[in-house]
Amino acid sequence: MTRSRTKGYGGGNPLVYLIALIVVALTVGPVLYGALGGFRTNAQLAADPTGLPDPWVLDNYTGVLTNEAFWRYALNSTVIAVITTGVTVIFGVMAAYPLARYEFRGREALFMVFVLGLLFPAAVAIIPLFILITRDLSMANTWWGVALPQAAFALPMTVVILRPFLMALPKEIEEAAMIDGSSRIGVFWRILLPLCVPGLITVGVLAFIGSWNAYLLPLLLLQGEMRTLPLGVADYSTEYSADTAGVLAFTTIAMIPALVLFLALQKRIVSGLQGAVKG
Repeated sequence: MTRSRTKGYGGGNPLVYLIALIVVALTVGPVLYGALGGFRTNAQLAADPTGLPDPWVLDNYTGVLTNEAFWRYALNSTVIAVITTGVTVIFGVMAAYPLARYEFRGREALFMVFVLGLLFPAAVAIIPLFILITRDLSMANTWWGVALPQAAFALPMTVVILRPFLMALPKEIEEAAMIDGSSRIGVFWRILLPLCVPGLITVGVLAFIGSWNAYLLPLLLLQGEMRTLPLGVADYSTEYSADTAGVLAFTTIAMIPALVLFLALQKRIVSGLQGAVKG
């Protein structure tokens, strides 16, 4: 009897499934509520806040998609996220490669610097960053002024994930390539880099989503037409505070790109994290 019950739950503990179901409900519930709320009118929301759209209304979503400000916010978020991702991946793998493949004094101590970097979020250094970007570098209200600090704070996680990937690759591959006349840069570019593509995809997606959802740094550094989607959501909700359905539609569309990217590359992200743990 006990064996059949266990088999019915796939060999898992029913309590674990219950907790997982609760976590999924708490995570997906607000997203579904916002998405469905965008298909309702304000009158429907006031009459029955938890009901389904009846009838379904498309005006809120079409109003957002025809709003020039939304596409301007989206362009800024996309460019900043792409720059952040590119800088993070390029410099992250360049830092992880010597820490994984070279033997030198102080290597582990240097790696611990990146590990300790995980303990310091951007909010800790937000005031010095603001002074550095605006006064010393004169990069306020620019894409690069936001992207570079975001990439810097994403580097520790990138190095921590990529280093085990590079360490797990057999040294015989590198030695054989060098015997055939390839340089270290050639080995890195033609052999090691393609082999750690799952790790690169993982850190790239994490950097992109982190940049897409960033709020505090863009809030301090960007103004006017340079503002990003998270700031646009705040501006829209303030300007149209009475239009609850429109705000829900704006918020739902704003999170679609990051959500689609994560879901599309979900398997690669999981395999990348597994490779980092195995390494």
